[in-house]
Amino acid sequence: MAGASDLYFRQIAVGQMANFAYLIGSLSSRQALVVDPAWEIDGLLEQLDADGMQLVGALVTHYHQDHVGGEIFGMRIPGVAQLLERRPVPIHVNREEADGLRKVTGASESDLVRQDAGAKLDLTGLRIRLLHTPGHTPGSQCFLVEEPGQHGRLVSGDTLFLGSCGRVDLPGGDPEALYTSLNQTLKPLPDDTLLFPGHFYASEPYDSLGNQKRSNPFLRVANLQQFLQFMGG
Repeated sequence: MAGASDLYFRQIAVGQMANFAYLIGSLSSRQALVVDPAWEIDGLLEQLDADGMQLVGALVTHYHQDHVGGEIFGMRIPGVAQLLERRPVPIHVNREEADGLRKVTGASESDLVRQDAGAKLDLTGLRIRLLHTPGHTPGSQCFLVEEPGQHGRLVSGDTLFLGSCGRVDLPGGDPEALYTSLNQTLKPLPDDTLLFPGHFYASEPYDSLGNQKRSNPFLRVANLQQFLQFMGG
C-alpha cells in the first residue's frame, strides 16, 4: 500500500490561450518550483505564499511566449522577466532552448541553468526528471515527477496533449523529432503515469498515460510515415 504523499502539486489555468502553469514541491521542505510562469505571475506567487511554500526555481518546457512571457499577437504577456523581478530564482531550461528563451524574455545568462537531457532535480523525497522531447521546438522538455510509492506525474508542455500533440509548423518544429520524442521517450513510461499538458484543450485537465496510449491517435500511429501524414506532411 502506498504511503502518504509528500507531493505539493497544483495545476493552474492561466491566461487567454488556455495555458496551464504548475506549482510542484515538497510539503515537508516547503520548497517548490513553478513550471511555465506566464500570464499571472502575481497570482502564482500569491498561491505559493498562501500555501506556505518557498519558491526555489522555475522550469521551462519551451520558449514560446504564452509559456514564458513576451510579446505575441500584439499582447504583452507577463512571464519570466516579471518573475525574476519579484523572486530572483534560477530558471531551468534545456540547453537547446536557452538562447531562444533569452531572446524572448530578456533574461540574462546568469538567470539560467542550462540543463542537459536526463538531468534530475531533487526536492526532499521527490525527483523531477527533465526529459528532452524535441519536435515542437528543438529544446522542448517534459518533467516527470517521481515519488516513491506514488504514480508518476508527467508535465508535458506542448509536446503531448490529451488527444493530440504539439504542432510542428512553427520555427524550429520538426515532425520526425516529435515522432521520436513521443514513441521513444514518452510512450515507454508506465501506463499509470498521470499526464498533465501545457494547455486545456480537452474536456478534462489530465488523464493517465495508459488511456492516452489507447485513445490518442498520435500515440497509436504504426510508423513514421503515418505520423507525418497525420501532421500534414
